[in-house]
Amino acid sequence: MQGTVATYDPVSRSGDLLTDDGLRMAFPGEALAEHIRHLRIGQRVFIDAGEQGITGIRLW
Repeated sequence: MQGTVATYDPVSRSGDLLTDDGLRMAFPGEALAEHIRHLRIGQRVFIDAGEQGITGIRLW
């Protein structure tokens, strides 16, 4: 799945994404790949999702 960063808190590393289908999904800091240090609003990402929600976020 793909989406766009809607909000991001650099302290907790959590935020919200908008999927290409228009769904708003919250993500925990644990979902970010280890090498991701910063996200910016509007940045495009790949989203890995499971039954508990977003499990991984990778950069384009």
